Amino acid sequence: MDGKRRPGPGPGVPPKRARGSLWDDDDALPPSQFEEDLALMEEMEAEHRLQEQEEEELQSVLEGVADGQVPPSAIDPRWHRPTPPPLDPQTEPLIFQQLEIDHYVGPAQPVPGGPPLSRGSVPVLRAFGVTDEGVSVCCHIHGFAPYFYTPAPPGFEPEHLGDLQRELNLAISRDNRGGKELTGPAVLAVELCSRESMFGYHGHGPSPFLRITLALPRLVAPARRLLEQGIRVAGLGTPSFAPYEANVDFEIRFMVDTDIVGCNWLELPAGKYTLRLKKKVQDFPGQGLLPPLTHPCPQTTQCQLEADVLWSDVVSHPPEGPWQRIAPLRVLSFDIECAGRKGIFPEPERDPVIQICSLGLRWGEQEPFLRLALTLRPCAPILGAKVQSYEKEEDLLQAWSTFIRVMDPDVITGYNIQNFDLPYLISRAQTLKVETFPFLGRVAGLRSNIRDSSFQSKQTGRRDTKVVSMVGRVQMDMLQVLLREYKLRSYTLNAVSFHFLGEQKEDVQHSIITDLQNGNDQTRRRLAVYCLKDAYLPLRLLERLMVLVNAVEMARVTGVPLSYLLSRGQQVKVVSQLLRQAMHEGLLMPVVRSEGGEDYTGATVIEPLKGYYDVPIATLDFSSLYPSIMMAHNLCYTTLLRPGAAQKLGLTEDQFIKTPTGDEFVKTSVRKGLLPQILENLLSARKRAKAELAKETDPLRRQVLDGRQLALKVSANSVYGFTGAQVGKLPCLEISQSVTGFGRQMIEKTKQLVESKYTVENGYSTSAKVVYGDTDSVMCRFGVSSVAEAMALGREAADWVSGHFPSPIRLEFEKVYFPYLLISKKRYAGLLFSSRPDTHDRMDCKGLEAVRRDNCPLVANLVTASLRRLLIDRMRKRDPGSAPSLGDRVPYVIISAAKGVAAYMKSEDPLFVLEHSLPIDTQYYLEQQLAKPLLRIFEPILGEGRAEAVLLRTGAPGDWGHPGGAGGAPAHHLPPLLQGGTTRAAKQCSRARLAASWPSPNAATAASAAAQCSTTRVSGPVHWAPTGPQPASAITPGPRHPPPGLALPPIRPRALGQVAPLSTPHRGSLAPTLGVPQGSFPSTLAPLFSSLWGLSEAGIGSGQGWGGPVPGLAPALGADPPSPRSRV
Repeated sequence: MDGKRRPGPGPGVPPKRARGSLWDDDDALPPSQFEEDLALMEEMEAEHRLQEQEEEELQSVLEGVADGQVPPSAIDPRWHRPTPPPLDPQTEPLIFQQLEIDHYVGPAQPVPGGPPLSRGSVPVLRAFGVTDEGVSVCCHIHGFAPYFYTPAPPGFEPEHLGDLQRELNLAISRDNRGGKELTGPAVLAVELCSRESMFGYHGHGPSPFLRITLALPRLVAPARRLLEQGIRVAGLGTPSFAPYEANVDFEIRFMVDTDIVGCNWLELPAGKYTLRLKKKVQDFPGQGLLPPLTHPCPQTTQCQLEADVLWSDVVSHPPEGPWQRIAPLRVLSFDIECAGRKGIFPEPERDPVIQICSLGLRWGEQEPFLRLALTLRPCAPILGAKVQSYEKEEDLLQAWSTFIRVMDPDVITGYNIQNFDLPYLISRAQTLKVETFPFLGRVAGLRSNIRDSSFQSKQTGRRDTKVVSMVGRVQMDMLQVLLREYKLRSYTLNAVSFHFLGEQKEDVQHSIITDLQNGNDQTRRRLAVYCLKDAYLPLRLLERLMVLVNAVEMARVTGVPLSYLLSRGQQVKVVSQLLRQAMHEGLLMPVVRSEGGEDYTGATVIEPLKGYYDVPIATLDFSSLYPSIMMAHNLCYTTLLRPGAAQKLGLTEDQFIKTPTGDEFVKTSVRKGLLPQILENLLSARKRAKAELAKETDPLRRQVLDGRQLALKVSANSVYGFTGAQVGKLPCLEISQSVTGFGRQMIEKTKQLVESKYTVENGYSTSAKVVYGDTDSVMCRFGVSSVAEAMALGREAADWVSGHFPSPIRLEFEKVYFPYLLISKKRYAGLLFSSRPDTHDRMDCKGLEAVRRDNCPLVANLVTASLRRLLIDRMRKRDPGSAPSLGDRVPYVIISAAKGVAAYMKSEDPLFVLEHSLPIDTQYYLEQQLAKPLLRIFEPILGEGRAEAVLLRTGAPGDWGHPGGAGGAPAHHLPPLLQGGTTRAAKQCSRARLAASWPSPNAATAASAAAQCSTTRVSGPVHWAPTGPQPASAITPGPRHPPPGLALPPIRPRALGQVAPLSTPHRGSLAPTLGVPQGSFPSTLAPLFSSLWGLSEAGIGSGQGWGGPVPGLAPALGADPPSPRSRV
């Protein structure tokens, strides 16, 4: 078997037969490549199982299944974790890698060396992790209490401490926010200490501060509020107390104080911890004569080992050397299938779950060790996967819930599991009253619930999501990861899998899922293979993109729990690092009320000298510009001088600097700032990681080191952004505007230095010219003719210019563009040379339609093809050897309508256009989406008038640009693109991004209907008009219509992924490739192709000359090759 599938019908189309039904057994398709891969995985696993004692493992599995909820015959021994080795807490330490740290409030428990047990509830921290053997661990950490600081008011003495504690206790009690769990005092202690605020340089050193320790973390907020309002202190009146570090999470506070970072290894020393046992200890002869033996504190989680320890006895190992390793984590990827109704997105109240497929991977191994398909109704066997079938949906759901508890995954992944799969399963189980289903976390008896959440940033906008609680397990939804980390044209699983893996989903469309389920065991087998592949692809993406490794290293570098990286923004990572550094120097972080503030001037962009450069252009780049500026000039909260402070403190001019924005900071000779120290540590650690990476040969360790150096780089660059966030934990306009001020000054100085040194007067053949500069880089034309000479001069100039700036600021040679097309600010293209002077690495485009996502693929492909002709072909001639829910994207196309109708009124669902053969407004695409982008790239070459004359001249009758031309022709005269015979309409559409609430339950299906659509962002409340565009006021709010807002035109959602197959493109002429009928190619574009590819206008219009001068142009212009797998 060669692994190829024979071409079949397109997506959503049943296979054609001369006679018989769709479900006849004798017409099964040959196995796909994925099915062969599954069989190969099974062969490899079988060899491994020969070395195992499955009977012993099965016994351990049966002991781990609660209350016999699943029959022994349904359990595979491989599901369970390895049996924990014998462990004596008195003589052996417990060492594990922690993945997640949280806290709960519960009764006090006895621990070795701990204080006497107190009445009432206490906060207990909980660390979940895995040992080197793959055993799951839960560690309960006792004795740590929340606290914060406040400056002691003038005249405060030690004798005032007791009075303040009593008054604050009374105030909290009167506040009536203590709750039933608080039976003792709210304030455990008030202590006097010496600390200093990190905000500003004051010159007087530490001053008296009060450390206030509370009984419960939730009491910090009311205590802070009451202190700010004022507390009576005998002899001092009712002073107000400013809070410091009162907005720090309890988990972060603990991790900072104990030097624990995210995902590092923890050690519980021998004799310092106790192990919890299960309620039933052991069977032994005569046990019936004795009362049941139970541990004083039985296990409360599903973890194999459960320990209790005092917080001060926990040993934290820094993630260096052997402690950089990653434990054999269990990763589970799953996908579900639902039998929805035609044209309606599945609803958990009505539509059943028919299949749940899961793949399990032990981190560090090559292939999944577990491949499970749970199906509703019988399913034919699948080689390489275990199939279990159920007659009742309730049994199917309960089986998967039990499987989760038996397999006990550390990480759960999938595609859109956060907003669809997990909420759907829980809601469906609730509908069917499967009471034992929603216990998916590691804490026994704790239900998994669904809550709404939102995330907002300048990069991604606002996204409303759902969060399913699964305490002790880390959820990594690959869709959410990709939305945050990558800018893609389409985020469907099919599109991203093809982009990153070169693979696609199995050839099953959502429109036939219900039919396959209602068929026979063979059709349900086909559906199960499809579902297994949908679970396999996210697992492949997780590995290929090193998502887990990078997240672990980022947690280690920034010191936050792993879950914070997935659910929180950037600021908490900087806060964690800032607190750690401040603690060592006796500095405290104030609580700042931020409500936004004035903006500041950003980076400099040197006015570009637009044009086409047929000579090499060298690019010089400042390495880590903003971090190096902060280090070089000691810019920090702790070094900031308020206006007039330098004179009051008696500082001399050599003890402080004045930035280009007029702000003042003390130099390192007076005090070295916290932020420069943090940045130095990050960048030096990155240098060490890169050096280790260069020498390392082990693939897994190389992944860890590469993830670490990337995390260190990202973390260093985020420090500047933290100071500039006006609505944040600790904004400081003086730092952020000073950094950009120095950056602008450096770019201008670099331009002046280069143009003053590299001149004819100084012995160079040509005077250098900086043709463009942006933020941290400058593009220099040295006037040389070869790339090698430009590289040599670029390195020389970078070294020379670096000597004019203070350390560690360094200008580096980065690359050479040859040739180079500079259109305007932030918009350019060129062939990029960086590794070798004789071969370009790639064609690099910035800001052009070739890389933008808000144009249809036809535009991007045409611009890319044009740039390749301009850049690569000219290069080759010179040297032949060198050549819908919130945030979703909704596809639409512009259809023909009466003259003067707004574009948004003419938008329509591409699938609806195909099904009803609606004519597309070709003139809109030609004039608005093709002509303008092409003008932008040709104007610098041909000149404004010449380019416009070539591209926009008036057409003749019969042309698209002319009244009576093809733009207004009836449907039967239109090209194939407009007649619904191909998906070019769906492929060449645009998308709107919903940046506000979208109530339609079918939003997700509409959003994923076309894989290759370009995108634009739409903000404001949005809803669907059921029969046509309507004003918001004309729609009554209801389940499908939110309060009045922006009304979109009628887009009719279809089943997820329902797109007709691509037809084979016409290979005989250029005109049909663009969807143009023979003889009517638009005269507005004919001269362009005539000048670019040497075709006559007559030849283009008649469709002649396609095969010779322009081989391969059809794919470049967007005509996809025929493929049975081409679909969303």
